[in-house]
Amino acid sequence: MAIEILRSRSNVGGRVAPIELFFDLVYVFAITQLSHLLLEHLDLQGVGLTLILALAVWWAWMYTAWSTNYLQPDHPGMRFTLVGVMVGGLVMAAALPDAFGEHALWFAGGYVMIQVGRTIAVTVLSRGTALQAVFIRVLVWLLISAVLWIAGALVGGTAQVLLWLAALAVEYAAPAIGYPTPFMPRSVTTDWTIDGSHMAERCQLFVIIALGESVLVTGATLAGHDFNAGAVAAFVVSFLGSVALWWVYFDRTAEAAAEAIADSDDPGRLGRSAYTYIHIPMVLGIIVSAVGDELVIAHPGGHTSLATALTVLGGPALFLVGHAMFKRAVFGYVPVNRVAAVAALAALGLLALVAPPLVISTAGMLVVWAVAIWDSVLFRRLQVAA
Repeated sequence: MAIEILRSRSNVGGRVAPIELFFDLVYVFAITQLSHLLLEHLDLQGVGLTLILALAVWWAWMYTAWSTNYLQPDHPGMRFTLVGVMVGGLVMAAALPDAFGEHALWFAGGYVMIQVGRTIAVTVLSRGTALQAVFIRVLVWLLISAVLWIAGALVGGTAQVLLWLAALAVEYAAPAIGYPTPFMPRSVTTDWTIDGSHMAERCQLFVIIALGESVLVTGATLAGHDFNAGAVAAFVVSFLGSVALWWVYFDRTAEAAAEAIADSDDPGRLGRSAYTYIHIPMVLGIIVSAVGDELVIAHPGGHTSLATALTVLGGPALFLVGHAMFKRAVFGYVPVNRVAAVAALAALGLLALVAPPLVISTAGMLVVWAVAIWDSVLFRRLQVAA
């Protein structure tokens, strides 16, 4: 029986297809590349350049998630599209370490292949449906940014940075302003008839990818060093920190948010705000935390460097800021425990002046666990009161 091109909106429509999970493997590699790049360039310039690349990686993945939300990923046309996107993704990820050097054109070419190639494919596949107009608008904007990506790769230097920043600005602004396109009405979120439960699950899986990379980094770092007491203790603390981040995201909020977007009258609005934009600081926070874990396992004692303090404390803080924004977008309030935890992590920066990295890492991990426990206790009290 022929497979319909549009994704089902039935109760089982939110199922993530095996081809989507296969596609995600490319981004395991990409996240690893980003964390290693940040570790090797822990200065202001390195952080800025890594951020540009991380935003591009997220955008390539997210636009593909939107495409498979609209269109059935098990359709032969979509399967071949995703395989092609995987090729572009592997090229992009492989070029990441030298994206601002000799491999700039390979990175830009891989990225443009993903964004433009996929959008052309889904525009053709969606012919005869109302969604085609949505994809046409997206394609126009991605073609504009493609020129900036390729031009930046060709000129190099400071101009490359500026042109790639402009490309990101074009792409990130487009959904927020409704993809204004000549001869077409501006798109509104009610046009984006997404499957909310599928969108939520896809983003949950990307968080798992980022956390999985964090676990791999801690294991690989320990394997590369002597199994002394300090390194093993730092490894345990780092792992518990990853578990705490997982707990905060998945214990209560993830499922409740998935239900909220699935039941929303305007799931496209929540898909754009809570998942497309607001997940960025959470994912970045996990990546930064992984870099901090690697630094602490390698050097658990002695003086705490500025880079170690910023990654060990800043990573969880960035994650919690993102999670607070996520809860604000979905549920309409900012949890006070997130605010208190971010303040506590900032205050721990003073402790970094006198305490070794392992102590700072342990203190930061305990702050995140305090948020997780607070959430669990509060949830149980609300259940009892109900």
